[in-house]
Amino acid sequence: MKIVTRELLHQVTREALASPRRRKNHNIHPSDESRCHRLLNAIEPCSYIRPHRHQDPEKDEAFILMSGRLAVITFSPAGVVEEVVVLSHENGNLAADVPHGSFHTALSLQAGTVFYEAKAGPYLPLTDQEMAAWAPSENTPEALSYLEMLRGICNG
Repeated sequence: MKIVTRELLHQVTREALASPRRRKNHNIHPSDESRCHRLLNAIEPCSYIRPHRHQDPEKDEAFILMSGRLAVITFSPAGVVEEVVVLSHENGNLAADVPHGSFHTALSLQAGTVFYEAKAGPYLPLTDQEMAAWAPSENTPEALSYLEMLRGICNG
């Protein structure tokens, strides 16, 4: 049995802080070929996940908050924000399930944020059609300003 402990959350957070992307996955599933992917995802507030969607009808994606504060944001196909849900132990929102085909991103609102993610496997890199063409790529100046705009929506 694999157990998720506070120490494991701290360890994955330390690894995220040491990573250039300021996030780190810790797989609970045994391999990329596994049919069910379960993982911890530690993400710091300065980390940008480009909005994307999973077109495979089996790839709904669950976000379960373990620590910190996480915004889960969905978008229309044109890039208009449709829904913002802040997951926080303080507000009582602890999980969100994003259906396949929905453009979405996750945004850390607090240092030390870790969520448990579950979706169907196997792992396949996102295709160009699954990446939001209207959102900036990672590691660009535009990504930083887009991230700040999203943060403003979450904090507003």
